[in-house]
Amino acid sequence: MSDHDRTLEDVGNVLNLEHLNLTVPDQELAALFYVTGLGFTRDPYIDFGTLNMWVNLGEQQFHLPKASAQKFRGHIGIVIPDRADLGKRLTFARKWLEDTEFRWEEQDDHTLVICPWGNEIRAYEPSAFDNMDLGMPYIDMRVPLDATPGIARFYSEVLKCPARAEDGRARVKMGYNQELIFTETDTPIADYDGHHIAIYLANFSGPHSFLQSRGLITEESDRFQYRFQAIVDPDSGETLTELEHEVRSMSHPMFHRPLVNRNPAINFFTYRKGSEIFTPA
Repeated sequence: MSDHDRTLEDVGNVLNLEHLNLTVPDQELAALFYVTGLGFTRDPYIDFGTLNMWVNLGEQQFHLPKASAQKFRGHIGIVIPDRADLGKRLTFARKWLEDTEFRWEEQDDHTLVICPWGNEIRAYEPSAFDNMDLGMPYIDMRVPLDATPGIARFYSEVLKCPARAEDGRARVKMGYNQELIFTETDTPIADYDGHHIAIYLANFSGPHSFLQSRGLITEESDRFQYRFQAIVDPDSGETLTELEHEVRSMSHPMFHRPLVNRNPAINFFTYRKGSEIFTPA
């Protein structure tokens, strides 16, 4: 008899939470924060102009189109190589971000960083998570009281991925090393402003059938992609919260596209040949 809990290795139908899309009003400030400050890498191939910015962190991305600022209703977890180096970069970028909401402070196990438009990011070192040296291991979204049991049922029954609700939180497994978390709160929650996530599904048509039959599809993008926004209790049909999901198939042209990630410790003064690319410690 095995001593291992084999269910811990179950992936489920959602293979990857690929990106979080947050519109920003200023591309220069966004580059100073996400690239100069956090140390991530501007994608060199897609949306490299001044109207959008794709920023790579491991196997995930931030998408940052130019428009009025959007704010995620919760916080975003990231993994970076070294918190001490992060502090140096944030100190360097601070002088250009002084007139914004930008700030940061060290916590016991992470660095709390607020972006220029108020989004909360918690930066951890790789030791905090299994199977991730750089990336976005989770996003944690605030939801109303008593919403999490229905949210867990939605992801388990509709999207067919491991999900559980306990102690006021719903935890949804995304692929092998990510989670989508929903945390109940009794404080006011801001109105949803349209930010979205992108996920890849193995069973692409099954969730679509459920959503379409209930009028929940918000965009029939193309053969590889559709979108929905309302997260509903599959038993009652009640809308529990809103978060647009850009749902992609495994044959989507972007599936597992290799992402360029630089070594953020390298600059003009520290450059050594062969050290430009991020390599896990």
